[in-house]
Amino acid sequence: MLNFKVIATLSLVGLTACAPRGVPQLTPDGQPLPVSHAIDARESEVIPQRVLQQINTLRGNVGSSQLMLNPQLSAAAMAHSRDMSAQNRAWHWGSDGSSPLDRARRQGYMGHIIGENISETYENDIQTLNAWMTMRDTRDIIMDPAATSLGLAWYQEPSGKLWWTLLTGS
Repeated sequence: MLNFKVIATLSLVGLTACAPRGVPQLTPDGQPLPVSHAIDARESEVIPQRVLQQINTLRGNVGSSQLMLNPQLSAAAMAHSRDMSAQNRAWHWGSDGSSPLDRARRQGYMGHIIGENISETYENDIQTLNAWMTMRDTRDIIMDPAATSLGLAWYQEPSGKLWWTLLTGS
């Protein structure tokens, strides 16, 4: 009888461990509430190279040249990511009316701007890149054969919301 109680108790403990950890919270439209992806200092250092590697792999698959990270484009991307957060909207115009070209010039980039991708999300860098690759207009900016330079930056709010900006140029 004692063995039966021990087995029953251990079975209950085992089944409890299999139970879901909690019901996800839903937004008013019934979608799961996004879980923020916190970017720490270590990850901040690897994100630009990780995204560059992913993009260059995609470009290599279609015979396009590889991109190189450009510090001026990245600085322009950072300025825009912060500005989008301050405006609380993802769009291509700065709060001062600046365009992607204006922001790149302010940072000393004298090349040709091919395009700018932006995102307001809780997703990490690879999920954001995947989302850009699913839409033709944002994919074309990344895959443009004339592109030679890449700028990438993000701003993360205390809430966890991320504002991503990617610039390509030649």
